[in-house]
Amino acid sequence: MTCPSTSRAATAWSTTTPRHLHSILLLATMASPDAEEEWAAVERRGAHLVTATAAGEEIPFIIHGFNTYWLMSFAADDATRPRVTAAIAEAAAAGLNVCRTWAFADGGYRALQTAPFCYDEEVFQALDFVVSEARRHKMRLILSLCNNWEDYGGKAQYVRWGNEAAGLDLTSDDEFFSDPTIKSYYKAFVEAVLTRINTITNVAYKDDPTILAWELINEPRCSSDPSGDTLQTWIEEMASYVKSIDPVHLLEIGVEGFYGPSTPELLGINPDDYSGNAGTDFIRNHQAMGIDLASVHIYSDTWLPDSKEENHLEFVNSWMQQHIDDAANLLGMPIMIGEFGLSLKDGKFDSGFRETFMETVYNNFLSSWEGGVIGGGCLLWQLFPEGAEHMDDGYAVFIAKSPATLNVLENHSRRLDS
Repeated sequence: MTCPSTSRAATAWSTTTPRHLHSILLLATMASPDAEEEWAAVERRGAHLVTATAAGEEIPFIIHGFNTYWLMSFAADDATRPRVTAAIAEAAAAGLNVCRTWAFADGGYRALQTAPFCYDEEVFQALDFVVSEARRHKMRLILSLCNNWEDYGGKAQYVRWGNEAAGLDLTSDDEFFSDPTIKSYYKAFVEAVLTRINTITNVAYKDDPTILAWELINEPRCSSDPSGDTLQTWIEEMASYVKSIDPVHLLEIGVEGFYGPSTPELLGINPDDYSGNAGTDFIRNHQAMGIDLASVHIYSDTWLPDSKEENHLEFVNSWMQQHIDDAANLLGMPIMIGEFGLSLKDGKFDSGFRETFMETVYNNFLSSWEGGVIGGGCLLWQLFPEGAEHMDDGYAVFIAKSPATLNVLENHSRRLDS
């Protein structure tokens, strides 16, 4: 098969990058750690995460992170590549230590996977850059390997490839989870990413401690099978496959945390009736062999129909506490709030409440961690540098423009370090 390639525009960034970013990038270059410095991987110890110091002392590792999903696509263009460094450097300066980002782009513009088994080397080198910049700034990465949604291709693109390239007759995107041909496409892509040798660091991804964890798929749902059996079988198969290639790195699923049929007594914790029929099952999903982190998302602003602030905070408290208890007592694994945020797009909430919302999430996690109950951490959706305003979906936090929000992030950093 001939694999198509894409080209990159080469544009001088100095004329398009805000002055603020020039300062950030200069400081980042001066303060960056030695890329060859020894850096231990993060490991799981029951319901906690640990890493090791240069002297070999084992210490707790707490995730204080953020999402910036577009890093690879920005790194693939010379004109936008500096935003990648700026995003990582600004977050590191605020004390954040983990970034979750997409390691996929399936079909379409600037695709990493241009067709089944075909990968664009230039875009792969862009991902190499993201990983190397993260390492330079002591920022761990969670790399997501696919999308439930159509953005950046996702499971819908896999199904289209199956119909167009393999002559399949698939009628639902959910067949991504069950069709053998589609699963072979996904496995091939996983292998290509995990065994990739970084052209900048010369380290295989599967051997790089910069990568904190792999994520099977962002927010998987399989509503065509509300029993959850289809998705569960897929999770078990793919978790085993990932671990067969890379038994070292942590692995998480990427689910939103909806309770399902295995725990009918907890269905009332879900934000609505649909959530319990989405084909996901928080407890059962995380009992699959090879899964190391319990994944939960929090979007009360879209899940709850009203805009009463106290209702949203009450939901956050109950949603988090139930999942923390279950992760600690039933699953015995750390919990990761993989996405949480509040949109300012429609004016329903203001930045002041967003900061209160963030503090509520952080306080809930910290109270459990400080009590020795559970480890893991939280990842804000989402952190942007200046110059990426056009990507704002309403949730973007621009550190340079949000001093009060920066203060929340830095306060959480200080509490974790105390």
